[in-house]
Amino acid sequence: MEHSHIFPVLSPNGSTWSPGQQHPDVAQGCPLGPLPVIYYSVLLCLGLPANILTVIILSQLVLRRQKSSYNYLLALAAADILVLLLIVFVDFLLEDFILAAPLPPSLNNAVQVLEFSSIHTSIWITVPLTVDRYIAVCHPLRYHTVSYPARTRRVIFAVYIGCLLSAAPYYWWPELWHSLPGVGSDGVAGEGGGGEGTRSSMAQHVLVWAHCATIYLLPCTVFFSLNAVIVRKLRRRRSCFRLRGYSTGKTTAILLAITSIFAVLWAPRTLMILYHFYSPPPTSPGAGRLLHLLTDLANMLALLNTGINFFLYCFISKRFRGMAANVLRTLFRCRKQPPPFYAGHNFSITSSPWISPANSHCIKMLVYQYDKNGKPICISS
Repeated sequence: MEHSHIFPVLSPNGSTWSPGQQHPDVAQGCPLGPLPVIYYSVLLCLGLPANILTVIILSQLVLRRQKSSYNYLLALAAADILVLLLIVFVDFLLEDFILAAPLPPSLNNAVQVLEFSSIHTSIWITVPLTVDRYIAVCHPLRYHTVSYPARTRRVIFAVYIGCLLSAAPYYWWPELWHSLPGVGSDGVAGEGGGGEGTRSSMAQHVLVWAHCATIYLLPCTVFFSLNAVIVRKLRRRRSCFRLRGYSTGKTTAILLAITSIFAVLWAPRTLMILYHFYSPPPTSPGAGRLLHLLTDLANMLALLNTGINFFLYCFISKRFRGMAANVLRTLFRCRKQPPPFYAGHNFSITSSPWISPANSHCIKMLVYQYDKNGKPICISS
């Protein structure tokens, strides 16, 4: 039994895998036994509170420092919460393990669009974060004229809307997956259907490759190309890591960790989708169970990416770690948090990694204060 419609286990040249129906050559039951339901339950119970705590901490940091990178990380945490609720809870736990039956077709298709939208958003919100860090490291003097809170919010809104629109074609994802070339609606190979089968096959190819490009190929191209430039730039100025007050290092380290972990965890799932699409159906029960096992493991690795960012931030950032401890202490002791120090004044000094705060008196310092619309107002000291 497949655990999600977003991760279909289908063979493009043979039978159809549908809820409540098993391939005749494949042994019954999940090869991993109860491990998937235990894994997804733990992932939901740990990942959901961790992402909610991340949203609380990053909201405080956004109010204090008005950094664009904090806005992007906040939007990423919100998208991960949607993935955990829609895919891990609704699609895996509720539909496949609790109800053990598919949702009504219309509701299932609507939820499916939201699932694709959430996973696209969780991935693509990291792309403008990568561009933001590239500008901060490679073009620091232009950073605050290009990246400021008002523009950041518009970019985040555009990513969410764009990902929702890009997920609309996946309303027909099950029909395209089950209308395989040479396979009838009942899963039995047909003799004819030339023109209709060709159109279905073409739509199948377009949708599958568009999905793989959207969730892995295009984002990884952006990540690897810009991160390579960032790392090369930082290596040339390695001494800048030792500057006190250097704020770009931690955020850049978080970016490199997020994108690297994403590339590792999502690679197996992308390969499995393409393998299912182009490989012949399994010819023996052992091969079928092995294919099912590999698909389940690929799905588990991919969804793990939505629950580990909080622990990654705590490992890299001392500030984030301290704020997480304060929030947890406040929650457990039921005390009201002290008022934030910014008191209505949101300032941001240019975060150029090549300017030491100790030597900033030697140059003309640029101080940016933001108006009510979030646009920077340059005040020269």
